[in-house]
Amino acid sequence: MYEGDGTSEVVPPRHKRFHYHGDEVRVLFVVAAVVLVVAESTNTPLPISPVLAVTLAMILIIAAGITNPAQRSIHWLNALLSAAGTLLFGTTAVGYYRGGASLLTRSFTFTEALALLSLVALYFTTRTIRGILQREDKN
Repeated sequence: MYEGDGTSEVVPPRHKRFHYHGDEVRVLFVVAAVVLVVAESTNTPLPISPVLAVTLAMILIIAAGITNPAQRSIHWLNALLSAAGTLLFGTTAVGYYRGGASLLTRSFTFTEALALLSLVALYFTTRTIRGILQREDKN
């Protein structure tokens, strides 16, 4: 019941989803794919070959496109992609920084951006998987 203005108007409850964060993961994957292509287009050294970078960008776009709350298996694939990206780009970014790379070096900047995008995607994917598992436990 809403009574803020003196009326007794009933406000319908907000539709609840089971910790579904696929929309956020979708955006992060698309942004990461764009960053990969831009980095390769500007001849920025990345820890993967140009062919692998473009292939990974395509895989991220496909994963983003098929991510939905009804298809449980895609969230496990998203977790795998996110974890792999976090490990690959995170360890590379740390190596660049420890090697004396400036924060403004393109290689470091692009690699760190990809590491952070992957890390945040891993968080949201894990939350989605957790929600799916909790919902299954209740049934």
